[in-house]
Amino acid sequence: MAPIAAVMTGPGAGAIATIALAGDSAQAVLRNIFRRSDGKPVDLTAGRIFLGDIVEGQQTIDQVTVGCEEPDSFAIHCHGNPLIVDRIMGLLRSRGVQLVRPEQLITRGAGDSVAAEAKLALTTVKTVEGATLIANQGKGGLAAKARRWLAELDSTPLEQIAAEARQILHDSDKARPILSGCTVALVGPPNTGKSTLLNALAGREKAIVTDVRGTTRDWVTAEIRIPPLVATIIDTAGLDSELGASGGIDHVAQEKSIEALERADLVLLVLDASQPTDQLSRSLADRLVNRGVITVLNKADLPHRLDPMSLPAHLRQVIHISAKQEVGIDDLTRVIREVCGVADFSLNTIVTFTDRQRALVQRLAASGSPDQAGAWIADLLHGPII
Repeated sequence: MAPIAAVMTGPGAGAIATIALAGDSAQAVLRNIFRRSDGKPVDLTAGRIFLGDIVEGQQTIDQVTVGCEEPDSFAIHCHGNPLIVDRIMGLLRSRGVQLVRPEQLITRGAGDSVAAEAKLALTTVKTVEGATLIANQGKGGLAAKARRWLAELDSTPLEQIAAEARQILHDSDKARPILSGCTVALVGPPNTGKSTLLNALAGREKAIVTDVRGTTRDWVTAEIRIPPLVATIIDTAGLDSELGASGGIDHVAQEKSIEALERADLVLLVLDASQPTDQLSRSLADRLVNRGVITVLNKADLPHRLDPMSLPAHLRQVIHISAKQEVGIDDLTRVIREVCGVADFSLNTIVTFTDRQRALVQRLAASGSPDQAGAWIADLLHGPII
């Protein structure tokens, strides 16, 4: 079987591009086109890295480094100019190498569909915790559970398998913020310190901070790590009935703020602790009913005038901070983890991490016969990857 190769870096120009080459005769192909800079023989032992040239006959195409990852798996790191990459790929093709998409090479030898999906997902996951959770599904986790279901299908009550499937779906919902991230909207009246809080969470000057009411007129976002989460924080325009009724750009900004609030996984309601409770409008309080909300009483460095017990009952999960002085930020991130349900989530938990897996486990949870259940489990393990 011909070796395969794929460009593993994104399209377009870049400083460095990576070409993966794998297969039984990959070593022979590489020995034919690669020359070490020191002129010594190429010792393609796993773990070795060499500097040299990719050559076609007597002509050098590019100076590269070649890493031997496994006996039949290599990474060629060349300059990122697309013309150079295309020429090396053309040279490989002329030597009988089959050019494939990156995902085809990544999933090579994965063993089963869950393991293959895990290898693919690991190329895009954003946190170490998410990578660990996904890797555990391919090495054991979901794949091992599916194999156990199949092996014990005749001796295990169908309702037990269905119950286990439902538990996996429940745990998968809890794991979603770890795997996919979550969206957190900063909402509240104007000038309560939302932009300052965004900067404190992001650790850099991301938003414009002034004392002028309604300064933020469009979304300002920052992606931050709150291990094990990646959270996209959206700083919205202060919700104010007067600004909303003024028309023009302020009216549009208010609509955008409401849109951000509606699509957020979690809302941080930012209020000014040095001002009375009437800063919070009834309309905003009503919009936050049945939502995941943390009420952030900002400006704790100033004398307090806001009594948390005067807030509506659904907004009394309160934390005091001073965004300007960056006091209470660690406590806030702790509460965010708790509200998102990931504070004590075990990375060894069995979960689904693709839509394909979730659909099959849902069908398994509702299956009406052992034969039907067996078909869903077999598809989970060996079905085509979407």
